[in-house]
Amino acid sequence: MFESFEQARAYCNDHGIQMVDFKTIDLTGRWRHVTIPIGRFTRDILEDGIGFDGSNYGFAPVEKSDMIFIPDLSTAILDPFVQVPTLSMIGDVFVIDTPNRRFEQDPRAVATKAEEYLKSTGIADEIRIGPEFEFYVFDHVSHQVKPQISGYEIDVTQAEWNSGEGYPNLGYKIPVKSGYHITPPMDVLYDLRSRMCMILEERNVAIKYHHHEVGGPGQMEIEVEFGGLREMADKTMLVKYVVKNAAFAEGKTATFMPKPILGEAGSGMHIHIHLFKEGKPLFFNADGYSGLSQSALHFIGGILHHCPALCGFTNPSTNSYKRLVPGYEAPVSICFATANRSAVIRIPAYAKSPGQKRFEFRSSDATCNPYYAYAAILMAGLDGIENRIDPIQTGFGPYDVNLYNLPKEEQARIKCLPTSLDEALDALERDNEFLQKGGVFPQRLIEIWIEKKRQEAQQLKLTPHPLEFGLYYDL
Repeated sequence: MFESFEQARAYCNDHGIQMVDFKTIDLTGRWRHVTIPIGRFTRDILEDGIGFDGSNYGFAPVEKSDMIFIPDLSTAILDPFVQVPTLSMIGDVFVIDTPNRRFEQDPRAVATKAEEYLKSTGIADEIRIGPEFEFYVFDHVSHQVKPQISGYEIDVTQAEWNSGEGYPNLGYKIPVKSGYHITPPMDVLYDLRSRMCMILEERNVAIKYHHHEVGGPGQMEIEVEFGGLREMADKTMLVKYVVKNAAFAEGKTATFMPKPILGEAGSGMHIHIHLFKEGKPLFFNADGYSGLSQSALHFIGGILHHCPALCGFTNPSTNSYKRLVPGYEAPVSICFATANRSAVIRIPAYAKSPGQKRFEFRSSDATCNPYYAYAAILMAGLDGIENRIDPIQTGFGPYDVNLYNLPKEEQARIKCLPTSLDEALDALERDNEFLQKGGVFPQRLIEIWIEKKRQEAQQLKLTPHPLEFGLYYDL
């Protein structure tokens, strides 16, 4: 938003800003923040930064936890959800030294290094990313896990389970998995989505479209226009912030959990990707499969080759693998095809011009840290180009059929995505050298990430599940 401190101060003066809020990204991909009065917002902060305890962000050990973050003025926005006029911006994390140096595990540092590595290869100088954000909006959610009781409860007015409950009841409930592009009055969240999109548009997040998604009990989608890797990771954080706070402001609650409801459609974060060099698209070839260039196919080959390891960053929650199951639109097969939503990589049939030619990575979800996830996908694709991994010759497709309807013997020949977070982390432990090229992913970051995520998986393993009482209590 701003190129200089003078511009930022002038904006604050003109708009009556009273507080300046600084947001930084922790290891798992959550924003943390600290706020100062406008009188403390001086040029020195842009040079000296603000100190914080990095151990609480999941990064540094307690004995070396003092860090600083330095605000990035270009990310500044007016926060629409607070009563006191507040200017908000993202900070970059630095290690205290002489001079201070960028913390290599900082998510924004990893994303920046990934873009720099792309340019250093000479393959391309720009990656453009376009995520699709799927999420649910509920009217009520409660959950607890205690020694004597465990469970959760969700409710949403438009859900089919409310068709026979309560008075007055106006009907117009959405059947299971029947919400795709449904119109009002069934689409009771239309105006809320529009307000979310207007807030984002006003903050330089260009919206492609929004609509009701497949899930009947309040599943939404907002799709944004393309942007650079770190730019789009910043915007991903902003989209999630706006969606959750706009819903909360209206007495509702939004979640990006991949599978919050049994038997309903899960929420993914499909990612459209293409490369450019000197403004020219690199993924188009009129004579190639589905109009793709050999570079595009090699990029796809790299992603599919490293896909199990990628899941450690693109699908990093235990809940992720409750979505990646057969019978829904989420993919389970590591392959590619045109217009096929059952494949990990889909080439959109409607994207025909050179500038639009791209592919879509469909397995990822929004529980990821977007900086790590986008960077990991880029590094896998570049490894495919550098090693000329042809997805056709290596048996990854194309499969222009419904993979769920293939005979079992043919399905068995196609590699599958990990079925659990532990499986994905095992793959990441075995296969991570491609991430470390150019110093993009520090080895220590990968180790910390795996350790943190294994702890989450272990928690779930140790917790009795309500379903187990139905299956085994009377044995």
